[in-house]
Amino acid sequence: MNDLQPSVGGSLEDFLDEIGEREEIYGEAIKRVLTWQIEAARKKQAISKSDMAARMGTSRTQVNRVLDPHNVAVSLDTLDRAARSVGKRLKIELIDA
Repeated sequence: MNDLQPSVGGSLEDFLDEIGEREEIYGEAIKRVLTWQIEAARKKQAISKSDMAARMGTSRTQVNRVLDPHNVAVSLDTLDRAARSVGKRLKIELIDA
């Protein structure tokens, strides 16, 4: 016997579309994942934020912006330089929805 209640309503995606926040939520989620991956690589290699900034050719303040998971206004170029500064590559691809 199944103790689970039947689903009521639509999916999370439907709800986010309904309130007009799907793209914003997805954008922040993607940025959080990238931030987590870059930060994990930085820490694993014991690279300071100052060293990372030097490798990126930017300021430590900019590194803090890149590593802020809530700041989604970071260019792809900056994310690519951040990834390369910790020995990674940024890969972006289009997939069918």
